[in-house]
This record gives sequence, C-alpha cells and structure tokens, in this order.
Amino acid sequence: QVQLVESGGGLVQAGDSLRLSCAASGGTFSRYHMGWFCQAPGKEREFVAVITWTADTTYYADSVKGRFTISRDNARSTVYLQMNSLKPEDTAVYYCAASRGVLIKVEAGYAYWGQGTQVTVSS
Repeated sequence: QVQLVESGGGLVQAGDSLRLSCAASGGTFSRYHMGWFCQAPGKEREFVAVITWTADTTYYADSVKGRFTISRDNARSTVYLQMNSLKPEDTAVYYCAASRGVLIKVEAGYAYWGQGTQVTVSS
C-alpha cells in the first residue's frame, strides 16, 4: 500500500510559478511510475504529466508542454511538478498517482492516489 501526500498548491497570478510536491510512503517508490492529474470544477480528471520509474522518460499533456516539468527524487520518495507561466485555465485540484502498469496516461493505470492540492490562478 502506497500513501501519497501532495503539497505546494496555492493562489497565484497568471504568469507566476508553483512547484508541487508529492511525498510517498509505504512502498518501494523507485519501482513506480509517478503521474500528475488535475480536475477543474465541473470537469473530469485529466492527465497532466508522468515520469517513469527509471526517470528517463516523461510525457506531458499538450496543454502544459513547455511550461510544466515533472521530476522525481527517489532518495526522498518524492515527485515534483514545476509549473511555470501559469494560466487561469490551469486552475484545478492537482493529484499525484502511482502506477506499476503500462497505461500511464490514463486514470485507470494508477492504483494509488493522493488527496489533491488546489491550484488557483487569477487573471
């Protein structure tokens, strides 16, 4: 059983940056692909980014490419999401999730989820 706790959300202005963190416990962190998803009000949860357990491959949603960067520190059992040039449309609850499968760009591929952290971007 893996427990995930996100932090780092908040209220910022358009153009600002935030770094989200997700601390993992209770499992072998280095064996999991780690993803970030977001859910805006009234919308379904959607994929943002993922980093493989080897940390040599990352994928991003088109909407965040060039602005967000996912990284991981296996020694600290933590995954990060650096969010730059934030836009009001990035406003959502951001969740981290852990996967040992191959479906790493969809919710169904993830077995463990954090509780989420709110990111609000004002215009």
